[in-house]
Amino acid sequence: MQKAHRIRTNGHFRYVYRKGKRASGPLMVAYYVKAGRLQAGFSVSKKVGNAVVRNRVKRLMRENFRLLMPELARGNYVFSARDAAAKADYHAMRHEMLRHLSRLGCLKDKP
Repeated sequence: MQKAHRIRTNGHFRYVYRKGKRASGPLMVAYYVKAGRLQAGFSVSKKVGNAVVRNRVKRLMRENFRLLMPELARGNYVFSARDAAAKADYHAMRHEMLRHLSRLGCLKDKP
């Protein structure tokens, strides 16, 4: 995912947490706020595991989001991983991310 599509500052994360709609599940929590362009941030707590595990979880979330980007409405997205994400595989993460995005109403309607 390109740097232009990433949320990096603490203030930007806090804005999405405060103003955004939220959908949660066993693997992650998703936040969404409408905005002019598509940006995403990924948060993984130290509770999830050591640095290797946290980086793996972030890579899985980033890759799933990157593949879903053409189907998404413009806005700011933040995904926070939960403890169970450490043991999840690619397909489980994708399924949960799709479920959250559809619940938040972020997926574009296909013609």
